[in-house]
Amino acid sequence: MKRVLTAAAAATAALLTLAACGGSSDPLSQSSGGPSGSKAASDTIAIGSANFPESTLLAEIYAGALEAKGVKVTKTLNIGSRETYYPGLQDGSIDLIPEYTGSLLKHVNKEDTATSSADVYAALQKQLPDTLTVLEQSQAEDKDAVVVSKSFAAEKNLKSIDDLAAAGPVTFGGPPEFQKRVDGLPGLVQRYNLQVKEYKSLDTGGPLTVDALKTGAVQAADLFTTDPAITANEFVVLEDPKNNFAAQNVVPLVNKSKASDVVKSTLNAISSKLTTELLIELNSKLAAADKPTPQAVAKEWLAANGF
Repeated sequence: MKRVLTAAAAATAALLTLAACGGSSDPLSQSSGGPSGSKAASDTIAIGSANFPESTLLAEIYAGALEAKGVKVTKTLNIGSRETYYPGLQDGSIDLIPEYTGSLLKHVNKEDTATSSADVYAALQKQLPDTLTVLEQSQAEDKDAVVVSKSFAAEKNLKSIDDLAAAGPVTFGGPPEFQKRVDGLPGLVQRYNLQVKEYKSLDTGGPLTVDALKTGAVQAADLFTTDPAITANEFVVLEDPKNNFAAQNVVPLVNKSKASDVVKSTLNAISSKLTTELLIELNSKLAAADKPTPQAVAKEWLAANGF
C-alpha cells in the first residue's frame, strides 16, 4: 500500500474518479464547495472515506445516522489511501472517517508491535495526535490478507505465508501503497523472507486485483478478508502466524472538537452493531449484479436497525 511513477498514476486516477463523481479537482475539498484545507463549519461534521467500497459504505452509514440525529454533515468520499486523507484530518478539512485500528496504528507509529485487538486499540488511544480520537471500536474486523488462487495453493501445498515464502519467488499484486507500508510488502519480506520477483501495482481490494489472481497474472495478492470475491472465486487466505497484519477493527476516527455527546453516542451505537459477518453481507450487496450505491445500502441497513 509503489511510489514515483505509479504513485503519480494512482493520484491522477483518483482525481479523475472524484471529478466523475461530481467532486472538485482537489480530493480534500468539501463536497459543499469549501476549499481544500479549510475547516468545516463548527456546527458541521465533514465526513470522508478511503477509495474502496466498504469505507464509502461505512462513511454513508455514519452520515445517515448522524443526519437522523439532526447533525449537519458534508461528505467527501473516495478520497484515496490513508496517506492522502490523514492530512485532512490533521488540518480539520475532514472531521470523521471510518478507520481500521491496526493499519491506523502503524501509520501513527511504525515501530509499535501491538497485534491483538485490545492491545492495538489501547496503543492507538495513547498515540494519536491530541486533536484526534477514536470512539468505541466495533467487533467488525477487516484485515489485509495474503490471498492465492485455489489451484496455486493446491499446486504448492500452501496454507500459510511461511509456505508461500518457501515456494520461491512470486509475482505479487496489490495497491500502490502496500509496497511501502510497514505492514505491507516490507513486513512480509522482513518477517517471512518472502521473495518477490515482481510487484504489480493494481487497486485496493478491487476488480483489478481479483482478475489478476483469477488469470494468474499474479500468484499472490493483498485483499481484504471481508471481500465477497474471496468466497465467490474460492481463493485461499493464507494464515499469518507471525502476525504481520495486526487486528483491524472498524473504528470511527474523529476530530475531538467535533466529538459531541450526540456524535459519540450515535457512532458508538453504530459500532455496537457492526460485525465481521455483517461487513461481508453488506459488501456482497454492494457487489450484486444491480450495483446498488453505498448510500442506498447504508440507508436500507440504517432503517432496518432503528437509526
